[in-house]
Amino acid sequence: MKVIIIGAGEVGYHIAKALSPKNDVIIIENAEEASKRADELDVFVIEGNGVNAEILSDILQGTDLLVAVTGIDEVNIVACMTAKLITRGKPGWKETKTIARVSNPDYIDSPVTSRSQVGVDLMICPELSLASEVAEILSSPSAISAEMFADGKVRMTEFAISPENKLIGKQIKDLRLADCCIVSAIFREHEIIIPHGSDIIKANDHMVVVGKPETMEGLGSTLGSKVPHKNRILLIGCGIVGFYLAKLIDKEENADLKIIEYSKSRCIEVAEMLENALILNGDGTDISLLREEGIENMDVVISVTDSDEKNLLCSLLGKQLGAKKVIARADRSDYLPLFEMVGIDLAVSPREATVNEVLKLTMGRGIQTLTTFEGEKAEIIEYTASENSKIVGKPLNKVKFPRGALVNIVVRGKDTIVPRGDFVIENQDRVVIFSMASAMSEIEKFFR
Repeated sequence: MKVIIIGAGEVGYHIAKALSPKNDVIIIENAEEASKRADELDVFVIEGNGVNAEILSDILQGTDLLVAVTGIDEVNIVACMTAKLITRGKPGWKETKTIARVSNPDYIDSPVTSRSQVGVDLMICPELSLASEVAEILSSPSAISAEMFADGKVRMTEFAISPENKLIGKQIKDLRLADCCIVSAIFREHEIIIPHGSDIIKANDHMVVVGKPETMEGLGSTLGSKVPHKNRILLIGCGIVGFYLAKLIDKEENADLKIIEYSKSRCIEVAEMLENALILNGDGTDISLLREEGIENMDVVISVTDSDEKNLLCSLLGKQLGAKKVIARADRSDYLPLFEMVGIDLAVSPREATVNEVLKLTMGRGIQTLTTFEGEKAEIIEYTASENSKIVGKPLNKVKFPRGALVNIVVRGKDTIVPRGDFVIENQDRVVIFSMASAMSEIEKFFR
C-alpha cells in the first residue's frame, strides 16, 4: 500500500513508524528538524509544503491513502482537497483516500466523521476523541481505560485492582460475570495474560473486561470502590481538550466539576458556555489554591494543559495531596510510560485516535474499531465478517486461531454473545477480538 503523510510531528511520525514496515510511505514535512527525525525511519522524506500541487502531482500516482496531520487544520483540509482534485483529473489514476486531522469545533463535532463533499474521506479530531475517552473512564471510579465497540453495543473497560480489593486471591470465575461479559486480558507488571477461569486475581492487576454496557455498570463497585456521592472532578486547563471534556462532564448529573484555567479571558469565555461547572482563574501548580479547593477530597484530577511538563507536575501534586485518581494528557509519546512510572493513574495522548483510524484503513478489510494497550503490545479489534471470511461457517473450536488471540464478543443483530467453542460465526457478524501484536497478521487472514 502506498501512503503519503503530510506533517512529521508526533502524530505523523508515529503513523509512519507503524506503517513503514509493510507499506510504501512518503512523508512531506516543512521543518528541517522533523524531517531529519522522520528520515531515521524506513520512509522517503520530502522537505517541502504539503499543499504544494506540484509536489503532490509528482508523487500521487498509485497512492492509496493520503493523511494530513500538520498542526494547522486548514493546511490539512486543503491538502486533502488538492489530492482529490489531482487524482480525479488524471486518466487511469485511482482516487486516493484522504484523512485530515482537525481541532476546530467549527469543522467537526464528533471524534471521527466524513466530509467527503469537501474532499476529506475521514476527518479526525484527536482532542475530541481524547475527551470522549476520558469521559467514558469517569463513569466508573476504578476504570483507567474505556472504549465502545459495535455502535455502542459492546463496552471495553480496563480496571485497576487496588491492594485493598476483596477479590485478591480469588479466581476469575469467582467474579460471576453475566453471560454477555468476559475478562479479555490481564496486564500484570510486564506480562500480558489471556486468562482462564482458574487464574488468580492479584493486587495491582489491570483487568480488561468486555461486554454489554448495561451489564457492566455494577462492575465498578465490584472491581473497585463505589462512590457514595457525586463524582468530584477537578479539571486543570480549559483549552481545546479541556473544553471538549468539560462540555461532556457538564451534562452529567452525577458530576461536580471544578475547572482551573490560567487565562482570565478564557475563564470568562468558558463560563458563558458551561452551566454547572465552577471556573477558577488560577495556576494548577499553585499548592495553596489546590488545597483551598479541597483537592484531597477529589475523586479525579485531570490535567490537560498544552504543556506535558505542567500536566505531569499538576498530576503529581494532585496525587501527593490526596486525590483518589489522577489523569494527565501527554502529547509526547515517550512521556507516556514515564507518567505511569511515577504514579500517574492514566496518561492519555491525543495522537492515539488518529494513529488507530489510519491503521484501520491499512491493516485489512472489515476493521471497524481498534484500540491499543501497553504501548501497542496488544489490541482489541472489531471486525465485520463477510461471506468470504475464512472464519465464517465453521465452529470456533475447528478454527486454527493463533496463540495470543481470543474472540471476546460477537454482535449479531440485537444479540451480544460471548461465544463458546461450538459457536459458528456468520456473514455480517461483528466480531470483537483481543490479540497480542504478534498474532495480528494471522488474524487478518481470517477476515480477508
